[in-house]
Amino acid sequence: MVLLPLAIPMLVVAIAIKREDRGPVFYKQKRVGRGCVVFEMLKFRSMVVNADREGGFQTEPNDQRVTRVGAFIRSKSIDELPQVLNVLRGDMSLVGPRPDVPKQEELYSPEDWRRRHQVRPGITGLAQVRGRSDITPETRLAHDLEYVEKTSLALDIQILIRTFGVLRKGI
Repeated sequence: MVLLPLAIPMLVVAIAIKREDRGPVFYKQKRVGRGCVVFEMLKFRSMVVNADREGGFQTEPNDQRVTRVGAFIRSKSIDELPQVLNVLRGDMSLVGPRPDVPKQEELYSPEDWRRRHQVRPGITGLAQVRGRSDITPETRLAHDLEYVEKTSLALDIQILIRTFGVLRKGI
């Protein structure tokens, strides 16, 4: 029932991705979840096939690996829609720190890595409503750890409301 309102938009995006370069519609990537358990996260593919072999785990401004359709769906965060399936499977939550790739562990102290993964990762979180991709890794970590310390239903609702505002503005 949850997926029904998303079915048509997801089908349109899937067709657009497939028409652009005939590659797979979904991108599956190993991410780290609650308790540091690795899971497979789904996204709509927004980059060329095998893009992870051509560059790092983060994109750069004007990254040549991003497809035309990919640029559009990223700008509207539509590429994240398949993560609703991760939420339904219990790997993710609607709200929480964005899930890291395992390689990012080297960027954290062991204590910060452990603390950050005390909660399920989310489709959106404090870092996304306080700056999205325009914040430093240090600021992102501070927001993520603040979320872990202050987790509550009220905070989740506040973040969800702010997320819709961010998406509406197209920031």
